[in-house]
Amino acid sequence: MSMKGNLYIVATPIGNLEDITYRALKILKEVDIIAAEDTRQTLKLLNHYEISKHLISYHRHNEDIKSDYIIEKLNNGENIALVSDAGTPGISDPGEQVIKKAIQNNINVIPIPGACAMINALIASGIETKEFIFLGFLPLNKKLRKEKLEEIKKANKTIILYEAPHKMKTTLNDLKDYLKGRNIVLARELTKIHEEFIRKPIDDLIAKIDDLKGEMILIIEANKNIENKENFDELDIEDHYKLYEKQGLSKNEIIKKIAKDRKKTKNEIYQIFINK
Repeated sequence: MSMKGNLYIVATPIGNLEDITYRALKILKEVDIIAAEDTRQTLKLLNHYEISKHLISYHRHNEDIKSDYIIEKLNNGENIALVSDAGTPGISDPGEQVIKKAIQNNINVIPIPGACAMINALIASGIETKEFIFLGFLPLNKKLRKEKLEEIKKANKTIILYEAPHKMKTTLNDLKDYLKGRNIVLARELTKIHEEFIRKPIDDLIAKIDDLKGEMILIIEANKNIENKENFDELDIEDHYKLYEKQGLSKNEIIKKIAKDRKKTKNEIYQIFINK
């Protein structure tokens, strides 16, 4: 029985071409085929590092056909590297489909770590990194978009969004009514010459956005205002406790607040925690 090939998920630079690992270059030189989101874009990277390799395109619109072709090649023992235009494949980029099929076919899927725009935007934003929700691009469908905006409004974790430059003003205007003064950071052109982190209130950001170009990421502060919870009974009591604990309140103060929120006596709440 012939040996199956490996599928390597190779992260590539998000701007600065020096942000590629030795391991990534080694894999790109060794594989039989490179499946690229945009072959022209990947060619620039390969030419820079003097790598000559058989390239095939693998993008949103040909995923069905090309993922079957890639699986066939892998089953025949060929090694394939999957790359996107920039950053880590599968994160708001093609890749998920072929990875799932590879796993179904008992093919080794090997991640080759490297640049990821959302992580780099987050770590330099100054906004809490302990817990975060990555939402990718907001939906264009009005109903689904409103649902996501509601989710952002209520989120008690940092939110990360991607947005195309020409749509950023619309997105900021949509977000404005939902954020109510929460801190927001716009990271743009990460790792490139004009890299910038703009830490301004959303109104100031909207006023400035027309002058900005390049790839953009939004980092939005968590909703720290517990009062925005519309129905405390739907909130698990331990989560309710943790929310106040994060605000630095004492156990006694927390029990008092939970009792008020849930319209119960302090003693009832106290008993719940004693019995846990």
